[in-house]
Amino acid sequence: MKQALIIIDIQEAFFLDSQQNLWNDETIIKNINTVITWARHNEVPIIFIQHTEANDVDFAMGQPGWELYHGLLRQAQDKVIQKTTWDAFYQTDLAQYLNEQHIDQLIFAGAQTEFCLDTTIRSAFSHGYHHNILVEDAHSTLHSQVLAAPQIIQHHESVWRNRFVKIQPVEEFPNAH
Repeated sequence: MKQALIIIDIQEAFFLDSQQNLWNDETIIKNINTVITWARHNEVPIIFIQHTEANDVDFAMGQPGWELYHGLLRQAQDKVIQKTTWDAFYQTDLAQYLNEQHIDQLIFAGAQTEFCLDTTIRSAFSHGYHHNILVEDAHSTLHSQVLAAPQIIQHHESVWRNRFVKIQPVEEFPNAH
């Protein structure tokens, strides 16, 4: 299967205010960068999804929080797709790009677990991608008023596991180090 790595919404907004940082952020970034290194070594296309929302100062185009996180191992040849909803497929060229690249399997990482990651994982399944992978400990969220971030992550992984994605530990990406 031809794969693509999709990294969703790892943007500066999640790192500008220590009170609003993604849960377990240092580990998340380290693991995402490990999988980026694996993808480059294996010539797997890397796609960065960038949330853009005019009505949200953190994610408004051109604002400091809108930029992709500076700590990511991003290169000029990596594809960047901007989206305006929680679904990276909705009104973007993601589906067309994946089709043009003959991609069969998507590997997911990113934020926020219960919003854009969840919506895009489910949408990918609806778009015919039925053998996808989620990199364990390479996605995160913020604490909510109802649940702590680890509970949100655990809940979503239990729903997704072997339905929408296979959850794969970062250590299972060979040649990543």
